[in-house]
Amino acid sequence: MESSSQVTVLDAALAKVDPEQERRAVRKLDYTILPVMTMFYLLSFLDRANIGNARIAGLQKDLHMTDRQYQICITALYVPYLLSELPSNLLLRAIGPSILMPSLITIWGIMVTLQGFVTSFQGLATLRAFLGLVEGPMFPGIVLYLSGFYTRDELSLRVALFFSAASLSGAFSGLLAAGIDNMHGLGGRPGWAWIFILEGLFTVVFGIAAFFLVPSTPRESRYLTESEKDLIMQRLERDRPPVASLDKFSFKQVWNSLASPHVIFVFIIFFVTGTNLFGLANFLPSIVSQLGFSPNKTQLLSVGPFAAGFVVTLLVAYLSDRYNSRAIPIMVVSALSAVGYAIYLASHDKMTSYGALFLMVPGVYAGAPISAAWMANNSEPHYRRATSIAMGFVATSAGAILSTWRFPTKEGPRFRKTTIMNLTFALVAIAFCIINSIWLIRSNKRKRSTRAQLLAPYSDEKEGDGGLNAWVELGDRHPDFRYIL
Repeated sequence: MESSSQVTVLDAALAKVDPEQERRAVRKLDYTILPVMTMFYLLSFLDRANIGNARIAGLQKDLHMTDRQYQICITALYVPYLLSELPSNLLLRAIGPSILMPSLITIWGIMVTLQGFVTSFQGLATLRAFLGLVEGPMFPGIVLYLSGFYTRDELSLRVALFFSAASLSGAFSGLLAAGIDNMHGLGGRPGWAWIFILEGLFTVVFGIAAFFLVPSTPRESRYLTESEKDLIMQRLERDRPPVASLDKFSFKQVWNSLASPHVIFVFIIFFVTGTNLFGLANFLPSIVSQLGFSPNKTQLLSVGPFAAGFVVTLLVAYLSDRYNSRAIPIMVVSALSAVGYAIYLASHDKMTSYGALFLMVPGVYAGAPISAAWMANNSEPHYRRATSIAMGFVATSAGAILSTWRFPTKEGPRFRKTTIMNLTFALVAIAFCIINSIWLIRSNKRKRSTRAQLLAPYSDEKEGDGGLNAWVELGDRHPDFRYIL
């Protein structure tokens, strides 16, 4: 990945490393970094999607909201959510993850808690907007953060480990809501209010604790020895060019990301996947309810599909990293979701329709972390990668906004138009995986065949291959950077 002299030095250093010492250092990261990031995203998804459970528990009825007003409350979250993702990712290095991330989670915990005290549609919509503003930075921020701790071929599984919390939160949210709803009337508050209050307070407590748990870089980890810190940094520099000292923010880097075809192709995959994912995240309890199940049974039946999504997400991400492949796993799980949508569209039996959710949820959820890793894998240096990751999640959030308007109660439980759209989007994801793969294969070949011409503007007598300056300017377009398929 680096100039030949740097590769030689790093290869020599890594060749002396005991493989067991390397595994031990990476495991320390897994045990100390991933649990915190997983809790961040678990709470993010739980606190964002629990409005679906609160709706089943009587939120919409008690606040006298129409379906349109309920949809506005969901949309109110995603507009500021979308707008905050890119700026926050560009600021993450400057502010420091150890400050920015715990601050965001503490503030949004307060917003969630306050939702338990709202008495009107206007109050709920306002709080949801502020919640989106502070929650938006979290997912792209975690992906960018982890890309500074793990090599490219390790990233998909690590993203999946924390993202699987989304599936887990869907399952956990149903169980938790079913229990908390029994607190109806306690302190004069309805059951749905206690869902917000208790989940929000827990988030605040964890956010405060996180100030002591999140290192900004591997060098700042209190759990790694000095030799392990050196080893982790050597691995990262071998995987990516060590250009941090030269890599400064510029709008040119942002534009280079936005103008990259492979970023645009994955952006589209993010959009269609995000539409399907957040449709299920926000409306699956309502879908199950409209199939004809009681409110409490609906909460419990919502657990199964999300639990299946949790298992499939981890399995597919492991295989994605194991074989260093992104496109094929995304296509396989997208096909799985397409089958689920087709069954749901054709079925008129309640239990068959419910069973189709066990294909739809895993198929949609399992593709998201691999898409995130694919975007991060193929963008360099830091600010270009930060932009690409953030834009992926901007697309996801745009899909989330679209999904909020696709499940009007009067069209349930079949939601024929929406199901056709979701089925089409699953097929679109497959198509753009193929298109992106073809483009990346051709780009890798083109870079190899034109290596001398690409590096010529940056070469001199001291560094014939342009050195670090070539890496900063060319980034992922550098001929020694291999795009991952």
